[in-house]
Amino acid sequence: MEKYVCGPCGYIYDPEAGDPNSGVAPGTPFEDLPDSWVCPICGLGKEVFEKL
Repeated sequence: MEKYVCGPCGYIYDPEAGDPNSGVAPGTPFEDLPDSWVCPICGLGKEVFEKL
C-alpha cells in the first residue's frame, strides 16, 4: 500500500497504521478514506495529499 504526504504540513498517511484517532483502522488504503477525512495535523482535505 502506498503512503501519502500532506503537502502543506508534511504529515505522512501510512495505510499500515491508519489513523486510529479519526476512526480509520490500520490497513485502510488512502483511496478508501472517506471524503470527509482530513489531515490530523493541519485539518486540510485529501486533495492536498500526494503519493510518496
